[in-house]
Amino acid sequence: MTRLTIRHETRYTYERPVRFGAHRLLVRPRDSHATRIVQASLAFSPQGATRWLYDALGNCVCILTPEGEAAELTIISELVIERFMAPLAPPLIDDPRTALPLVYFRPDRLLLDPFIDPATDDPDDVLLKWLRGHIGPPEETAQAFVMRLNAAIRADLEYIPRSEEGAQSPAHTIAMGSGTCRDYAWLMVEALRRLGFAARFVTGYLYSPNAQMRGSGATHAWCEVFLPGLGWTEFDPTNGLAASSDLIPVAMSRTPEEASPISGVIMGDPGQSNLKVKVDVHPAGAMQAAAA
Repeated sequence: MTRLTIRHETRYTYERPVRFGAHRLLVRPRDSHATRIVQASLAFSPQGATRWLYDALGNCVCILTPEGEAAELTIISELVIERFMAPLAPPLIDDPRTALPLVYFRPDRLLLDPFIDPATDDPDDVLLKWLRGHIGPPEETAQAFVMRLNAAIRADLEYIPRSEEGAQSPAHTIAMGSGTCRDYAWLMVEALRRLGFAARFVTGYLYSPNAQMRGSGATHAWCEVFLPGLGWTEFDPTNGLAASSDLIPVAMSRTPEEASPISGVIMGDPGQSNLKVKVDVHPAGAMQAAAA
């Protein structure tokens, strides 16, 4: 078990005061067998009304509607969580469903179909040609292939952080040979879907001791793949991680647009605007010791 403290601060500043519509916040992980929330607080300025709900995928959503006018919007989420992760289990080699091509049980397939159907186009076959170059031997298991693809994306692409919101198309990421964590994750999701895997886009937080891993200091993104006998399993192509307790999921979705940590509308002419996001993830004991 790992106990962690997470502080996620988002600050929007505007040249001129604006009014605010509803904002959708995805900042709270769901309690599960792998994650337990010990403490949680949410602060924001200007003040406003909040309403909590679960969306169609079970993500915990806060609807925040700030009141009045302001030239700045600040949202701070603070969490203490416990993570319980089991190591990635070896596949059952004698089970034909663990081999490629992947075939899901019919009851699972009915629920997984939206995550198997690709959400992007590849008109010039850039993604498809790249994917064909990573197809392995016929006897390779589905889990082994996913782990190898996870490592290949990390090795083949150059990691370049950028401040712009949204994810590049997978074909663009391949053509550029570079991207950030959300681009790596989206590439892996869409590549696996083209081989019949159920895959979804995940956003959350990354625990990176000594800030050595790519994507630390901000929100992080990775891929989840549904594997027979294992269920939804985490793979982070940015850092080559699999089923790691360092990955703290908050929201799962079919596309990156649906998993934005904070989204909303403003009314009025803001002039120039600026967005700053800072995420700190530390062992809970270390934070308490520092405060003392």
